[in-house]
Amino acid sequence: MKILVSVKRVIDYNVKVRVNADNTAVDLSNVKMSMNPFCEIAVEEAVRLKEKGVASDILVVSIGSQKCHETLRTALALGADRALHIDAEDGLDSLVVAKLLAKVAEEESPDLMILGKQSIDSDNNQTGQMLAALLDLPQATFASNLDIANNEAIVTREIDGGLQTLSLQLPAIVTTDLRLNEPRFASLPNIMKAKKKPLETKTPMELGVSTTSNLKIVSVTPPPERSAGVKVDSIEELVEKLKSEAGVIS
Repeated sequence: MKILVSVKRVIDYNVKVRVNADNTAVDLSNVKMSMNPFCEIAVEEAVRLKEKGVASDILVVSIGSQKCHETLRTALALGADRALHIDAEDGLDSLVVAKLLAKVAEEESPDLMILGKQSIDSDNNQTGQMLAALLDLPQATFASNLDIANNEAIVTREIDGGLQTLSLQLPAIVTTDLRLNEPRFASLPNIMKAKKKPLETKTPMELGVSTTSNLKIVSVTPPPERSAGVKVDSIEELVEKLKSEAGVIS
């Protein structure tokens, strides 16, 4: 079985995000970048399926500048077999990304595609759903458990009311939630081996996809700073502040 996993290069989740001076984007200068945490979970799940003997080939795909090679090498060190870099500008919108992944899927014919449910930079949570629509494939989002048996993917997914279990006929698309697994760390020997694994580069033009976007970022602003907490001397004062300042009771 062949598995396709998409991975994205984002600002490391430990970094405090700063907005640039003209409020047009996030400031990326001298900022540590890493693999999107949900993408790490997707890679880990694919590697676990290979270790179980379910999968035989794991292809990781990343879309963006040449700096994506570092992210792809990390995925290879974690256990992926091959990597594909689609050389494009960073920050493409979700629909363009889905179209590019759809073209790769048409060429590679994977039995299972695993994506992180969202990236921690744009937080759109829509690429997996768009990809499923473009390829007309069954999908299960927010997966917290995944089993493969009898050419089916049995997926437990997290919903507002609890858990839902779906059975998907392969090929299918699954997006990962935080509780699916705990990603491993790449060992030094595997990091060295990853340098020899195949990494191919293609362009959107070669895949026949236009990267023109219909979306435009109007402005980027940081969230308002939280005011400091205050102590109250009585229940009456607390109730008054909840009414007049917080507006949570009337």
